[in-house]
Amino acid sequence: MLLLSRDANSSRDSVNVLHAAATMLGKTVIVTGANSGIGRATVAAIVKLQGRVIMACRDQARAEEAARDILQETGGAESRQLVVKQLDLASLESVRTFCEGILKEEPRLDVLINNAGVYQCPYTRTEDGFEMQFGVNHLGHFLLTHLLLDLLKRSAPSRIVVVSSKLYKHGEINFEDLNSEQFYDKAFAYSRSKLANLLFTCELARRLEGSGVTVNALTPGIVRTNLGRHVHIPLLAKPLFNLLSWGLFKSPEEGAQTSVYLASSPDVDGVQGKCFADCKPQDLLEKATNQEVASKLWDISEVMVGITV
Repeated sequence: MLLLSRDANSSRDSVNVLHAAATMLGKTVIVTGANSGIGRATVAAIVKLQGRVIMACRDQARAEEAARDILQETGGAESRQLVVKQLDLASLESVRTFCEGILKEEPRLDVLINNAGVYQCPYTRTEDGFEMQFGVNHLGHFLLTHLLLDLLKRSAPSRIVVVSSKLYKHGEINFEDLNSEQFYDKAFAYSRSKLANLLFTCELARRLEGSGVTVNALTPGIVRTNLGRHVHIPLLAKPLFNLLSWGLFKSPEEGAQTSVYLASSPDVDGVQGKCFADCKPQDLLEKATNQEVASKLWDISEVMVGITV
């Protein structure tokens, strides 16, 4: 079942699925990067739970195709349960335009799932001049969350879900070179952006205490998606790699389990500032929960995205 850890007993599974379905009925959820991989699987699961999903995607045509396929796959779902909107997290202007539309059209927002991500791409910059992985994975979602926060507060109890990665362990926050102008390693840059996701969750949780809005992060594990398209695998090794990936990697549906759990399960009502894997809370390295670093990163991120306080 999509919502539950694999070792839960079947009776508890059934109860939680019923409760989750009840909690998603009539609720509106935004999922970024929703047209493929974990994002697409997350959307399909929430639609099955009778939730309404706004698919926030860079490529609108691909998102509309994915929405049609999801509606067909989920059978009884209605077309009004899926809304496709264009969002390019590599453009702060696009983020602002998207949020303006949401605030104008949506009376409430129950869950924001910051799922989209760029993985180990060659050195490129966003429209605003930020290193692409840090710009999309952290800064784009940072501004998106900030602009939607008042709507989430008005819709409380509501939730924010941040998709990070266990690769955060290999990342470091170098405040002297956040834009990778002095040094760029694509794997390190990805790990740094995922560490930034966790520090963002830590600081946002502190700021949201008592607001009725919760924020939690997750690490989905190794999942078979197109996220690794920039990773070079020798041609002769590809057949073996593909075979191993089917045996060892999670499917997108399995990878989406924890996202859906954090978005819908009553088990996490009121839970704040935690990181989950396989629907269970995890212990993080100290560098991912360092309040001083989290606060400093927040302040610098505000300056980078043009938020004035």
